[in-house]
Amino acid sequence: MSSQDRTSSRRARILKISAVTSAGALFLSGCSSDVQKGWLPTERDTTNHTGRIMDLWVNSWIAALAVGILTWGLILWCIIAYRRRKNETGYPRQLSYNLPLEIFYTAIPLFMVLVLFFFTDRDIRALDARVDDPDVIVDVRGKQWAWDFNYVKEDKYYSGVQVNLDGEEKSQDEFPTLYLPVNKSVELQLNSRDVIHSFWVPAFLQKRDMIPGRTNYITLTPQQEGTFEGKCAELCGEYHSEMLFNVKVVSEAEYEAYIATLDDGQLGAEYDRNTNLNPTK
Repeated sequence: MSSQDRTSSRRARILKISAVTSAGALFLSGCSSDVQKGWLPTERDTTNHTGRIMDLWVNSWIAALAVGILTWGLILWCIIAYRRRKNETGYPRQLSYNLPLEIFYTAIPLFMVLVLFFFTDRDIRALDARVDDPDVIVDVRGKQWAWDFNYVKEDKYYSGVQVNLDGEEKSQDEFPTLYLPVNKSVELQLNSRDVIHSFWVPAFLQKRDMIPGRTNYITLTPQQEGTFEGKCAELCGEYHSEMLFNVKVVSEAEYEAYIATLDDGQLGAEYDRNTNLNPTK
């Protein structure tokens, strides 16, 4: 056996070992909970929407990985199958076109895009659907650099203050806190008092901008009790990083007890920096 044949044989064995190892690692990693969650910072039943969002995220990555493996495999196959042989000179035979192949690599990507668009559009419509009569309505107003929460149906309000601006780091318990009852439909009406902010609770897997003069909405049903961290996700000024808050999902009895401790009334648009702002101009 020539040295060239021995080298080719070793390369083939190395490729086989690498392929088997990679496939085994991929198979084993699929058994972990982190992979099943898509490495997202939440659980499936945190809200009524988190499971749907996780499925879209994970399945999109599975589809992308399958396309990547196919593409990498074809690239490696072309490199090996059509490599220059010993004693070959010049370019290989050139083809001007191949109609079946061109139809294939045009139709397949188009089909993939349409499938991804269908599932994405379906889920976005479900996430953005509003409830006709939600159990709880909260007018959330972002401001530099804290939050106000108006509990609309109860006619109560909470006014948040900036807790980390005196140079001393505060505990999470001191952050502005939004209370929500578990297993009750909630509509969050998102407004800004000054500049563009963004309401983001990572565990809910939903984020929505807060634009001066315009109201955006998030509708969801919390399904797990607990305290979840929130933050502003839009650069809004010097202390943007300190614009933190909590969302506390509690039982209905605890929610009602908390609401009873709040002041009556609403902190509405009259406290905005520019109450005459017209978003159409």
